[in-house]
Formats: sequence, C-alpha cells, structure tokens
Amino acid sequence: MYPVVCVSWQQAKEFCIWRTDRVNELALIQKGFLKKDAAKKEMKGGGKDGSFNTEAYLVNPELVQMGKGKPKKSGLKDVSGKPRNNVKLEDGIWNMGYRLPTEAEWEYAAYGLLDQNPNTRKKEKSRGEENRSNQQVYSWAKNPNGLRDNRRGSWQGEFLANFKRGGGDNMGIAGGLNDRAAIPGPIKSFYPNGYGAYNMSGNVSEWVGDVYRPLTPTDEDDFNPYRGNKFQKFYKNGSGEYERDTMGRLKKVDVTDSESVNRRNYQKGNVINYLDGDSLSGVAYGYGISSLISDRSRVVKGGSWNDMPYWLSPG
Repeated sequence: MYPVVCVSWQQAKEFCIWRTDRVNELALIQKGFLKKDAAKKEMKGGGKDGSFNTEAYLVNPELVQMGKGKPKKSGLKDVSGKPRNNVKLEDGIWNMGYRLPTEAEWEYAAYGLLDQNPNTRKKEKSRGEENRSNQQVYSWAKNPNGLRDNRRGSWQGEFLANFKRGGGDNMGIAGGLNDRAAIPGPIKSFYPNGYGAYNMSGNVSEWVGDVYRPLTPTDEDDFNPYRGNKFQKFYKNGSGEYERDTMGRLKKVDVTDSESVNRRNYQKGNVINYLDGDSLSGVAYGYGISSLISDRSRVVKGGSWNDMPYWLSPG
C-alpha cells in the first residue's frame, strides 16, 4: 500500500468532510434512522449530487427522510420525554468527524513520546509522560518497536525513513545502508513511531490545517494554537429557510466584523492574518506581494523522500 500523493490542501480538507459524512450516513442507515439512498432521492434542495451531509442533518434534520421505523421504536426521547426519530450529537451514534490536524497536534503525534521518564509513583508501572530534556530529534526514537536497541546494536546505522541523504542521493548505498525507495515507497516499509503512526518522518509530506507563518510556533503561547480561522454562519434565504449547495451542504456566509465586535476574544470575522508580523521590529508581511506568504499558503510537515534530513524533524 502506497501513500496518496499529488493532493492539494483543499482536496485533503474536502476528503475529511466526505469521510465524516459517509461514516455518519452508514451509522444512521444501520440504526434504522435513515433510508438507504434517501440522501439522493428525498433530500430537499440537495443539489445535483444530493449527498448526505452531517452538518446539514444536525442543523435541519427535516431535510432528510427518516427510516421506516416509527419514532416510538427508536428509543430516543426529547427533553419532555416524547419519542423522537431525529438523531442528535449527544446520542452517541455519530462519529465526531474527521479533519486535518493542527500543526501543534501533528507535531505531538509525530514525536510519539512514550515512556520518556522513569516512574516516580507507587503502584504504577509507567507514567508515560514526556521529558523535554530527552525529546528526540526525529519521530523514530525510543518506542515499543525495539529501535535503537543499544544492547545488541541491531539497528545501529540502519535507515529508519525514506529521505534524501544529499543532492542526487535518494536511496543511499547499495546494501544495508539504503532506504530502498528512490521515490515514495510502501507505507509500512519502516516501523511506526511510539503512537503507531507510520512515516511521520520521510516518504511523503503531510498537510495540516494551519495557514503558514514563519514564526509559528515560537510566537504562540496559547493551548494548541491554530492559524487560519475564519468565522462563518449558515445562510438563510428571504423566506428564512436554509439552502444547500451542489454538494448537499448548507450554504455559509462569512461573519462580518460588525457582527464580531462584541466578542470577548476575536473582534474580527476573519482572523487568518490578524496581528501577524513582528511587532517589536515593525516588520510586516507583504501578503502575496513582496513575499510568498499569503492567506492561502498552508503548512506541510514531516519531510518527504526528496527532502534532506533537516526537514524530517517534526519541529
């Protein structure tokens, strides 16, 4: 099995939405809350494709034809105790959804920091917390797969990822010191990291959700920072009804600055580049004019088969 390549950020983002919808549609069909192919046949304003959309169902379930079972047999009840057939998020039937990770989330998953410090509490075999002083440079350090076995030296000098050693050297030396792939190789060519994630260093680069800024994450002091947020709301027509696009999703419009002015934190509707730049020196980014930095430039992580070792570090 090989990794998917030549995918744009937008395609990766859309795939996450598509997968969420397909998983939740199947769950509703299996539980009897949705007729098979109801999305294509009976969704009002479903567009050309008329495909089932999780967000559209949660906001306005009346757009969807329910299953054959009567509401009293569904086992679901509203706040007044009356039977209902509309599934809500808190019912535990839905999948919470798929999305691209933030840059901070991806880096956390890439390092796979397990068993990085000794246990200091009684009755606990291992605490499993990371010790920052022992943080590894790449994603393949201490993990349960036996890599870096100093007692036997069985992995000493072995390639642990698919990358480029130097200009024009995409495979290494014939024999053991070789990654056996001049281009992207099979996903399981090398062992996974401590979290069981494959190719977090090398093979192909991976998209994350953030907009690119060169200072990230050194200029961030918040929990799990995310760059690139833009607030939107669902669109209603003149009759007060929701409308769907050709993909079966509810249409959205951007939230204006005037609608955001009374917020506690972000008083702007679009904060993709809000307060970006070096305020101490007065340097600002010439978005898409004097630099390649723009609101559309997204972040890739992990390095690829065609990258030097420097780019393999999760940081």
